[in-house]
Amino acid sequence: MLEYRTQGFNGYAVKYSPFLDSRIAVASSQHFGLVGNGRLYVLGLTPKGIIAEKWFDTQDSLFDLAWSETHENQVLVAAGDGSVKLFDIGIDEFPVQSWKEHMREVFAVHWNLVSKDTFCSSSWDGTIRVWNPTRPTSLLTLPIHSCTYSASFSPHSPSLLSSVSSDSHFRLFDLRTPASASNHLALTIPIHSAQAPTQISATQPSGPAGQFPPNEALTHDWNKYRSSIVATAGVDRLIRTFDIRAPGQGPLVILPGHDYAVRRVSWSPHLSDTLLSASYDMTCRIWTDGSAKAEPPHAGSEGFGGEQGRELGRMCRHTEFVCGVDWCLFGSEGWVASTGWDERLCVWDVREFMGP
Repeated sequence: MLEYRTQGFNGYAVKYSPFLDSRIAVASSQHFGLVGNGRLYVLGLTPKGIIAEKWFDTQDSLFDLAWSETHENQVLVAAGDGSVKLFDIGIDEFPVQSWKEHMREVFAVHWNLVSKDTFCSSSWDGTIRVWNPTRPTSLLTLPIHSCTYSASFSPHSPSLLSSVSSDSHFRLFDLRTPASASNHLALTIPIHSAQAPTQISATQPSGPAGQFPPNEALTHDWNKYRSSIVATAGVDRLIRTFDIRAPGQGPLVILPGHDYAVRRVSWSPHLSDTLLSASYDMTCRIWTDGSAKAEPPHAGSEGFGGEQGRELGRMCRHTEFVCGVDWCLFGSEGWVASTGWDERLCVWDVREFMGP
């Protein structure tokens, strides 16, 4: 395991570069993001350990980041003052572009992985905004009417955009549809809904008829191989997977285990059934949703899985809330990075922490 100390700054998000396997960026904040400045670290993995190639200080906390999909030296950050900033590693000190339309903290930014010419941001002001890096103003505003902690484009379609928010709902927007009264909203799934009787898992927490109270949803991620599968998680400590083709069916799999809120989930870019989570219980955990074993040899890659999901392993080296995790796109399939409020970035191989 490799470590880097973000001295005086608490980590909120970490992302591997999509261009270089040796470059990682970390978004961090002073005083746990409550007050103070933010700092964007650009770090290099070298034979002698992790070194800081560059860092940029901001006047307000940073809560998320996203690498540009068109320029290997540019990074987006989400700031607590309602702004989205674009930094270039080759330019000192100041951002090359800054946008400020959100009225409250920006908690998520995500670059469109398909078209590569747009990105989105979501905020506590209850909106998602879509941007083009060459335009001074946003292209589109999508109202959520609820504090929106996470928003992302589908990795399979340039026009599908999703979010989860404090009202315990997953929303899917199709930007190809007319705006009309629905503002491109194509689908809404109550995350706290019960599993269908045919999908109830042996690990499902006990409750009356499998029901759950609404809870704030903090994070979600699209499966990189199965285009209709998403994972969500949040304050109720449960990770759920859904199939957007069957929104009324409820969650496919419910994965309990974390002791406190789940702050981030991320599907593996290498294995279709594997995901990684970060939690306020100071652990990162590796999971399978059971779909790989459940699919018969001739089944399509998007078939329903009957095998139950389970935890494969956990990393317990962090000593404070873990807020960010990300998978390395290159090399062997197990390398990940994690960061948290303990002022540390950890780079590690999930295979070292997995059980039989």
